[in-house]
Amino acid sequence: MRSIATRHYLASVLIVGLVAGGVAAESEGTANGEWHHYGGDLASSRYSALDQINKANVATLQVAWRWESPDSALQSQNSRWRQGVFKPTPLMAEGLLFVPTSLSQVLALDPASGEVVWHYDPKSYEAGRPANAGFQHRGVEYWTDGEDSRILIATGDRRLIALNAKTGKTYPDFGVDGEGYTDTSLRLGREINIRSYTHNSPVTVCNDTIVVGSIISDGPSGPEMPPGHVRGYDVRSGAMKWIFHTIPQAGELGNETWENGSWEYTGNTNVWTTMSCDPELGMIYLPISTPTNDWYGGHRHGDNLFAESIVALDVDTGERKWHFQAVHHGLWDYDFPCAPNLVDITVDGKPIKALAQVSKQGFTYVFNRETGEPIWPIEERPVPQTRVPGEKTAATQPFPTKPPAFERQGVSIDDLIDFTPELRAEALQILEDYEMGPIFTPPLLLEEGGKLGTVMLPSAAGGANWRGAALDPETGYLYVPSMTLMMLNAVQEADPDRTRFSHIRGGGFLLFGKEGLPLIKPPYGRITAIDLNAGEIAWQVAHGEGPRRHPALEHLDLPRLGAAANGVLSNGGPLLTKELLFVIQAEEDSNDMMRMGERGDLSAFDKTTGELVWQTEIVPTPHGNPMTYSYQGKQYIVLAAGGGSFSARSQPAELIAFALP
Repeated sequence: MRSIATRHYLASVLIVGLVAGGVAAESEGTANGEWHHYGGDLASSRYSALDQINKANVATLQVAWRWESPDSALQSQNSRWRQGVFKPTPLMAEGLLFVPTSLSQVLALDPASGEVVWHYDPKSYEAGRPANAGFQHRGVEYWTDGEDSRILIATGDRRLIALNAKTGKTYPDFGVDGEGYTDTSLRLGREINIRSYTHNSPVTVCNDTIVVGSIISDGPSGPEMPPGHVRGYDVRSGAMKWIFHTIPQAGELGNETWENGSWEYTGNTNVWTTMSCDPELGMIYLPISTPTNDWYGGHRHGDNLFAESIVALDVDTGERKWHFQAVHHGLWDYDFPCAPNLVDITVDGKPIKALAQVSKQGFTYVFNRETGEPIWPIEERPVPQTRVPGEKTAATQPFPTKPPAFERQGVSIDDLIDFTPELRAEALQILEDYEMGPIFTPPLLLEEGGKLGTVMLPSAAGGANWRGAALDPETGYLYVPSMTLMMLNAVQEADPDRTRFSHIRGGGFLLFGKEGLPLIKPPYGRITAIDLNAGEIAWQVAHGEGPRRHPALEHLDLPRLGAAANGVLSNGGPLLTKELLFVIQAEEDSNDMMRMGERGDLSAFDKTTGELVWQTEIVPTPHGNPMTYSYQGKQYIVLAAGGGSFSARSQPAELIAFALP
C-alpha cells in the first residue's frame, strides 16, 4: 500500500431579552487612539478612526523603533524552549503597550520608544512544549473598572493569570489553585491528559467575566481527547462562574447528535481562536472548532453539535442564547478560525444588530446577533457522500445565499493552471491520482479506485484563517484577506500498534506541481470587500506578488498573482483606519511556493476601491495582525515579525513600529 505523502442546522432562537438603544461604544472601533483588545474592540472590528497616517502621506512611513523578544535569550539557554512564530497583536492602554511573547512572558513597553517598562515571566516554558503549535502566543487582554486595571493571560502551561497593568505584579488574591493563578486544566468534568491541552490565544473579558477557550492537539492517536468546554471566570477573583459544554452532556440540547455515547469520550470541539462580545446585550460569541479528529468521524456518528458552530452565550451565566452549525459532522477541518465581526447594518431599510462570521470554506455567515436569525436565507443542500467503511456523512450542508463566497470552492478541470500548455499538462497528469469534486466532497480511502485521496479547495488553512477580517462600523464594509490553496484529504487503514482509530487521518498536505507552482489558477491570495448592507462583494483584488517571477513564468507578462503564504496558514492580517486598509503578507520563496521566504510586506490599500497605495518590505517575516494607536500626538502602526521555523532559518522575534517622519 502506498502511504499518504508527507439537523441540527438552525439558528436555534431562544427567548432573549432584546436591548433597545444605540450602538455600544465597543462596536464603534477603538476609542481615544488606544487599542484595548486583540481585535481593537470587543466587536473585533480591527478598526481605528485615526487619520494622521492617510493616503496622502502613507508613502513616507518609516520605522520608528524595533523591539526584540526576550525569548531569544531563553532559547539560547535551553534549545527545548524554541520559540515559535511570533504572532501577537499588542494592546495599547493608559500610556503603555502590552505584548506577550511566544513563551508566555508579558511585557509593557513605552509606546514612543519600545523600551521595557515592566517584564513578567511566569516561567511557563519550564512545563515543556505546549500542545499542538508549540511555543507561541497571540495576545493578552486588558480590563479596567476605572480604578483597577489588569492584563490577563492564559499561559502555555494552563494558568489564568492577572497582572497589574501599571506594575506587572500579580494579584495574590486572584486565582483558586495557587497564589495569583487559576489552573485551567481542572474543572472540565473529565480527567484530561494535560500534554494535549493548552492556550495560545487571548482570553476575552466582557462585563467583568473572563471567557477562556483552549488549544487541543489536532493529531490524536485515539478518539479520547480533552473536551473543549468554554468557561467563564470572575475577573477579580479568578473563580469559575460557569462552564458551557461544547460537547453536550446527558440531558442537554444536542447530546443526541453524538450517537452511540460518543459525547462521553470525544474531545476537541474547542475555541482555539479569539471571541467577540456585545457588552450591551451581555452576549459572548464563540467560534467553535472541529471534533476529534479532523478527517475521520466513524467513532462519532451524528451532526456533532456544537462543533463547527457559532454559539451565543449570556456572558454572566454561560446560558446558550442561540447557535448555528456551519458544518455537520465535520471531516475537513473547516472550523471557525477567527472571532466574528459585530456591526450595525441596514438591510432593506431595517436597522439590524448583526454578526458576520468569515470561514475557512470561503462563506460569510451573517446573523442578527440578538436572535441568531440569518439576515439572508441559508439553504441546506445535498453534498457528496462518503465511501469510507464505518464513516457516516451528513446528507446536507448549509450554504449561505448571500453574500457570495469570497473564495473559490471545489476543484474541477476548469480550475487547473493554464499559464503554459506544459504546466497545464503537468497539472492534469498529477490530478489523475486524486478525486476532484465540489466543496464538502468527503475524504477518500487511500487506494480506492487507485486514487491517493480527495483534493479540497479551500484547504483546511482557508479561505479565511485566524487573522480574521476587518470591519468598518461607519459603512458596514467587511474586508477579508484569504488564500487559495489546494489540499489533499484522505484516510488510510490504521496501524493498530500506533492508533486506536479504525482509520487514521491523512489529510493536511498541500499539493503543488513539480516546479513548486500551484496546480490551480490564480489569484492565490486575495482581499475581498463585502458590503454587508447589501450582501454583495464591492471589490476583490489579488494580494501579493505571488509566483510571477518564478523561472517557469518570468518570461510571461503577468499581473500580481496573489501569494498564499502557506507556511503561516493565512493570507495576511488586516488593520482598518479612516482611509486605508493595511494588510501584512508573508511572501513565498520566488522559486518554490512550497517554501516561505525570509521577508514579507506591509501594504496599504484604498479601502474604497482596493487600489494598492503603498507597500514596504518587512524583514523578518511579518506574522501578527498589525494594530495602530496614537501617543503624544503621533500615530504608530505596530506589527509582530520573525521567530518560528516556517522560513529557511529562525529569525529574531520582533515588534516593528512605523510612524511618519
